[in-house]
Amino acid sequence: MTHPDRRSALRLFVLSGSSRAGSVNARLAALVAALVTRAGVTADLARLRDFPMPTYDGDHEAADGPPEGAAALRDRIEAAQALVIASPEYNASMPGALKNAVDWVSRFRPQPFKDKQALLVSASPSTVGGNRGLWSLRVPLEHLGARVYPDMFSLAQAHQGFDEDGGLKDRDLQARLSDTVDSFLDLVEADTLYPCLQHRWYEFLGDRTSAPVTQRAE
Repeated sequence: MTHPDRRSALRLFVLSGSSRAGSVNARLAALVAALVTRAGVTADLARLRDFPMPTYDGDHEAADGPPEGAAALRDRIEAAQALVIASPEYNASMPGALKNAVDWVSRFRPQPFKDKQALLVSASPSTVGGNRGLWSLRVPLEHLGARVYPDMFSLAQAHQGFDEDGGLKDRDLQARLSDTVDSFLDLVEADTLYPCLQHRWYEFLGDRTSAPVTQRAE
């Protein structure tokens, strides 16, 4: 059972993976943030352009450490119980800038993706709605220990999919997105507030559930 008073203690970081002004993924991220807020949960909405960072370079990291944009993104992820990413699809994959951000943030210790609940959504003018990009985005996030929600939402023909109020013109799609977000919030609530839910994610046999950082062979 959902408890609105308990949900008020939750915080979700909602990130648009596009830096373009007028991006359909920024509009989708704003819609998800509105649904989260309507459910009684605090939504922290941001765009990738809010976290400028250079292309990952090991020499840069060794000399100067992670850039300020990566540190700011890490802080916003850490401050939330869950993460929502609205990602474009570039050439049947995730945007390079978004992958670069994940790579930079993963260099912090502890890195913030481990055990973080994550929901992936996408919007695209194409007929597949950017869904192929979400499948590629799952790979690094799950490798880092994020608990990526099985259901994903992709909005096809997104350039004509929004109404004047920021909702979806297609009422069935609006209902499906609302149901997906609400079900995800149920999971986040259970994972955050109910100690009987045990974490059982392992990279390999030497990993420990209580370890702050998943150790990996490189």
